[in-house]
Amino acid sequence: MTTPTDAHPTKTGLAAFDLTGRIAAVVGGTSGIGRAIALGLADAGADVVATGRRQTVVDDVAGVIEGKGRRTLRVACDVGDRASLEHMRDACLTAFGHVDIMVAAAGVTKRTPSLDVSDEEWHRIVETNLTGVFRACRVFAAPMLERGYGRIISIASLTSFVGMMEVAAYTASKAGVAGLTRALAVEWAPRGVTVNAIAPGVFETDLNRAILAGPRGQELLMRTPMRRFGLVEELIGAAVFLASDASAFVTGQVVAVDGGFLASGVNQ
Repeated sequence: MTTPTDAHPTKTGLAAFDLTGRIAAVVGGTSGIGRAIALGLADAGADVVATGRRQTVVDDVAGVIEGKGRRTLRVACDVGDRASLEHMRDACLTAFGHVDIMVAAAGVTKRTPSLDVSDEEWHRIVETNLTGVFRACRVFAAPMLERGYGRIISIASLTSFVGMMEVAAYTASKAGVAGLTRALAVEWAPRGVTVNAIAPGVFETDLNRAILAGPRGQELLMRTPMRRFGLVEELIGAAVFLASDASAFVTGQVVAVDGGFLASGVNQ
């Protein structure tokens, strides 16, 4: 039976949401949803290392984290490269001694009719969104499992549950993230590591801004009961919950933050 370790006694009440003293690594944390979550974890008290492939944006978000009074590192990382993930992890372990929280937020998409999807496009999307998440989970879980404590959070999607037009590779990858979340949760729960995912509804980011500006965006608005797109800051609450002791008995879940999209049938 797993019980809280002396190093991480379980907090209770409102204190359970406090991340003071926790170390978080956010892979894909330099833009969009990942950046918002990284800064939200810092606001909740965590020291946060947010990383991406470009050193300039890594430096930028690190400066914001430091401006909040939190510790960080400036380490670029590619979710497609296991060695770079291991380098980032080892840098965190050297600087801080441990990593409590890992968020896998890197993702790509492209709208293409399925018959026109090239093998290269399919591989690029699945490699980043699914294989990359699995790679990051394995790299960061190893010391967590050894220590007996960890919080892993990945970013799923509405397409983890429903199909959408002409994004077959993205849909397959995000459905895979939901399945991977459950599989790893079952395997690692006895050793003190929880694995959950957040499924954002429709949030306007650099990844989807062009698509949302057209008819597809209007249909998504119509199917969202709140009748608006989400703000990336509205994902922070779910992330802090899943990263904190407040979710100590929660694992294998995909938490939708979607303005009611998945609950919706007929809206009028």
